[in-house]
Amino acid sequence: MKQLNLPEYSFRIAGKEGNQLILDTIRKKYVKLTPEEWVRQNFLQYLIQEGKYPPGLIGVEVMSPYNKLKKRVDILIYDRLGKPVMIVECKKPEEKIDEIVFDQLICYNMGFRVRYLIVTNGMIHYACKVDPDQHTFEYLLVIPLYEDLLI
Repeated sequence: MKQLNLPEYSFRIAGKEGNQLILDTIRKKYVKLTPEEWVRQNFLQYLIQEGKYPPGLIGVEVMSPYNKLKKRVDILIYDRLGKPVMIVECKKPEEKIDEIVFDQLICYNMGFRVRYLIVTNGMIHYACKVDPDQHTFEYLLVIPLYEDLLI
């Protein structure tokens, strides 16, 4: 898999080339290793190891509650009371992060109403702080640490 713009982490990978599985430690099962899954697993490790996000407060592929959509959020971060506080949307490294991707993320957030949104393709990462009531957002210079989400 492609080297990403993230620190290197070690993973449990099983299977043959082209039909590999990677252990998702959050879902506690092996999942098909696709380019998007590679980004998701690396970003999960980044959040846990660098951002000090508690693994027990991370959801992966969580159903979106908005408008009966059958869509799943790649990564959903909860506060210590179980309330969602951040959505992370992962794309494969070759995928351009454009307005369509941000629109998708905003649509997901209509159901969750979190204060933080991140989109990454593993090479480029965008983080935003959102005011869902005012429908405004500001780009952040860094991906917040877990403790900074709770302020």
